[in-house]
Amino acid sequence: MTGTASPTILVLPGWQGSDALHWQSRWEAVYGDRRVEQHDWMRPLRGDWSARLEEEVLAAASPVVLVAHSLGCILVAAWAAHSQNTGKVRAAFLVSPGDTERDDLRQMIPGWAPIVRQPLPFPALLIAAGDDPYCDAARSRQLAADWGARFVDAASIDYVNTGNHAGHLNGDSDLGDWPEGRALLNDFLKEH
Repeated sequence: MTGTASPTILVLPGWQGSDALHWQSRWEAVYGDRRVEQHDWMRPLRGDWSARLEEEVLAAASPVVLVAHSLGCILVAAWAAHSQNTGKVRAAFLVSPGDTERDDLRQMIPGWAPIVRQPLPFPALLIAAGDDPYCDAARSRQLAADWGARFVDAASIDYVNTGNHAGHLNGDSDLGDWPEGRALLNDFLKEH
């Protein structure tokens, strides 16, 4: 989908939401991106979260770009498999998906396994770090392949930070406003 209208950027945080130090929260403040507020960040229900995303996509006045982190990535795949409104989505920017099929996460976040594995019906870019404690590198690459997303290893991004490991690419990763991530998103949107 292309057009001259500026897209509506919908921010999809993961389990427990994104705190003030998280790049998603910073992007909301800096760029005016809009968070999809969920009814319960602590006990996420896949059906409820999908319904909220559906409402926000339908309410958007322009094509939508989904900017998801962690459980938000799993939400995008689940929503896309059932929604009749995926044509409103221009692209998805998926960062550090959480492996909800892993035993520990399956117990902490019940109802999110199995992960929907069908190809996304819109262009997607998935960024993940090899040292992510919630999804190992091989699983991240496999999810990208299953979803038809282009994969970017976070180690290949030129970070200007304190040299910490990228980890889950969240508030603990010292990314600040994460201008490198925004540049990746902007470049991806120029192609799509």
